[in-house]
Amino acid sequence: MANPPKPAELKVLQGNPGKNKIKLSTEYEPVPYGRVDPLRPLDWAGKQLWDSVFNAGELWVSSQTDTQLLQMVCEQLDRKVVIERLIAEKPEEWHMFKQLNDLERLITANLSLLGFTPADRTRLGLVSVKTKSKLQELLERKARGE
Repeated sequence: MANPPKPAELKVLQGNPGKNKIKLSTEYEPVPYGRVDPLRPLDWAGKQLWDSVFNAGELWVSSQTDTQLLQMVCEQLDRKVVIERLIAEKPEEWHMFKQLNDLERLITANLSLLGFTPADRTRLGLVSVKTKSKLQELLERKARGE
């Protein structure tokens, strides 16, 4: 990606000389969430991802609308394990390395769509950072007697 979007936290830390509006939100839209079972059977790698997504992303991963994409990513991860096993058995097969690289790009893109990168969580309005100005820090240090 030529110019990937910066997370809002980074924009705040670097300053905002253009005085552009930076969207920082601490409020979440109500999303139907809760643990659901996979739509189709998964191997161990896909099952592990499924479980970790519902443990880590329960505030923004919807159990009603995001399960198809999540199922696809889990199945891609299961295929990745199979391709890695085939590469270990026949390392001279360069086609397998290409397939693995393409599949890893797809997995990364789909995890990004689900909001599992800092930039994507910022776009979803899920991440915010409260920064203190230098003056606020100095006043707090003075109050503490440092």
